[in-house]
Amino acid sequence: MRGTVPASELIRATACELVDRLRSGDITPHDLLDALEKRVAEVDGKVNALPTLCFDRAHAHADRLMKLPVEKRGVLAGMPVAIKDLTEVAGVLTTQGSPIFKNHVAEKSNIVVEHLEANGGVVYAKSNTPEFGAGAQTFNEVFGATRNPWNLSRSASGSSGGAAAALASGTAWLAHGTDVGGSLRNPASFCGVTGMRPSIGRVAHTPSGMVDRTLSADGPMARNVEDLALMLDAMSGEEARDPLSLPALPTSFLSAARSGAKPKRVAYSADLGISPVDPEIADITRKAAHRLSEAGVIVEEAHPDLHEAAECAHVLRAFDYAITKSHLLRQHRDLLKPEVIWNIEQGLKLSLEDIQRAEAQRVAMTARAFNFFETYDMLLCPTTIVGPFPVEQRYLAECNGKKFTNYVEWLTIVSAITMICSPALSIPCGFTGEGLPVGLQIVAAPRGEARILAAGKLLEDIFGLRNRTPIDPRPGS
Repeated sequence: MRGTVPASELIRATACELVDRLRSGDITPHDLLDALEKRVAEVDGKVNALPTLCFDRAHAHADRLMKLPVEKRGVLAGMPVAIKDLTEVAGVLTTQGSPIFKNHVAEKSNIVVEHLEANGGVVYAKSNTPEFGAGAQTFNEVFGATRNPWNLSRSASGSSGGAAAALASGTAWLAHGTDVGGSLRNPASFCGVTGMRPSIGRVAHTPSGMVDRTLSADGPMARNVEDLALMLDAMSGEEARDPLSLPALPTSFLSAARSGAKPKRVAYSADLGISPVDPEIADITRKAAHRLSEAGVIVEEAHPDLHEAAECAHVLRAFDYAITKSHLLRQHRDLLKPEVIWNIEQGLKLSLEDIQRAEAQRVAMTARAFNFFETYDMLLCPTTIVGPFPVEQRYLAECNGKKFTNYVEWLTIVSAITMICSPALSIPCGFTGEGLPVGLQIVAAPRGEARILAAGKLLEDIFGLRNRTPIDPRPGS
């Protein structure tokens, strides 16, 4: 009988706990969907994390799953998952946060959604995103702004802000997101949850614009490291339709997170030598990183040479926008937000020499970073350079005396990691004086997700912050 387990009990449980209960038959996917539907009705009106719901589709999928033997229901075994509104789910509204697509219902799911569903994920909602994922502040003209559950007057960041806010407020256990300039990591930091940008090819997706498009990556978000690793297991795997995709590893990411493996030597940097950072954020993340010494890990202050990162990221991002969105500028300029217009136009102004220099910078930085990781197992730094700012701000305009000239310049500390092709995990590491979450970014050499997850779990245990979410949305001034 549905509803025999209290919804509040289910909402507070971890995804790993719920998968065990799904496998034992103690609960069903329908129980979880019912709990989510109740929780969404209670809190999402304040947060605006999940503007599009598809519970009927989810229950139908759950019915099909339950006809299979438990061992054939995939690693998620019927766990509900939220999908970012940039990514198509067959039969579901997919707006990309843009008035251009406000009525667009997808005919076919993206490969990443197909993989999640094949591995037992049940899609029940689309999470809010800024228009085309442009910027680390989640608002758009279709659904409005997503608010931070820790303080409803503050930003949830972005562009996977809806996913992070849903996790923090208990309307999701597992969520999908995408990341170019920190879009899986920034909102994880602002909302006190975990988010990972995986290595290029780790998560297969439907190619768009370019077959070899490598700035954007799909990845997992969750409330803790083990749940995130479980989600990454469900997302990973080779796919012929995505020529860059990597085969699944012989050992699961969840096993890696639980392995107890720890690094020998790590580096910490407050600014990577390239970004301003709020002194409070620097202090919190530095103290958090040095707590690894409690586990016998050597922690030193160092970072690779990333001096070209801001220029490189600016050019390659603009080139990507020109390739993938210039047709929208020609056809729908009046419907695009100013930041998207600016980014496309920046791309259209590029010369072949500009692109060649940026690609050469990326190659050089990646090589230097790889050499750095021969000395240090990992690099730790702040995920975001400030705490959550007012939700009315379109983007961060200034930090520690440095004024930013555009909407993405403040993201250099995360976009630099994108440029060097590294996987990166953001985990909660403390709180500001206002009681708002702060994220620590953990970076390794390409394809080092397993090492990052083990280190993330180690730090999570040291910090003692696990199970701080979900929370009831908190009013702010």
